[in-house]
Amino acid sequence: MTTAIEVLNIRFAYPGCPLTLDNVHWQVQAGEFIALVGPNGGGKSTLLKIILGLLKPQQGQVRVLGAAVEKGRAHIGYVPQFADFSRDYPISVEETVLLGRLGKTRTWLGYNRQDHAIAQRVMQETYVAELSRRRLNTLSGGQLQRVLIARALACEPEILILDEPTANIDMRTEEDIFDLLKTFNQRMTIIVVSHDIGFISSYVQRVACLNKTLICHHTDALNGELIQEVYDRHVRSIHHQHAAHFACPLSP
Repeated sequence: MTTAIEVLNIRFAYPGCPLTLDNVHWQVQAGEFIALVGPNGGGKSTLLKIILGLLKPQQGQVRVLGAAVEKGRAHIGYVPQFADFSRDYPISVEETVLLGRLGKTRTWLGYNRQDHAIAQRVMQETYVAELSRRRLNTLSGGQLQRVLIARALACEPEILILDEPTANIDMRTEEDIFDLLKTFNQRMTIIVVSHDIGFISSYVQRVACLNKTLICHHTDALNGELIQEVYDRHVRSIHHQHAAHFACPLSP
């Protein structure tokens, strides 16, 4: 199989802080739907920023589709954490989605016909086309998340990375979004950060457990003991409609 992302011996620490990532190795194969899980402060967002070229590690390297990050990241679509996105800026849904074309098209003459056609297509695919003229601050949480996914798709990526895409939305909307991602997985590699291990296990093939170091497991290998080790806290078994009984971490 072709390797989509290769993380080799990554070590990273913020100035004046202990190591956030230590000797991290990770291979994501093309066409995988894979989850990245771990406790808060375990290094998930830091690792994503390194893969996107926003941070440089003190040791190791990352290759994206066989190329250095600076070149390979052009093939990545990224959906940031919902909580970090300001909804107050006066911009429409279509204008937001077109931002995904920046870096893929001319910038001095405005968006061209192809850009608008791609924006329309991805809005149709994410079921927000009828909202194209709406302002972001008029959307529900689920609608906004679909718009952000459409924006990431507008760059026509080979890899889609989503950082907790279903935080602060209801269970039904979470299911709808992951059903949507499953269809996109037919044509692209998907990495999703999530804390809801029980739910996502019915969608992903593997789970990468990150807490300073990283270990990858197939979903059928997950159990309460393993998750307790990753999260460094006691776990309890709860029922998920889509994934039977599963161990999930308790808050401290």
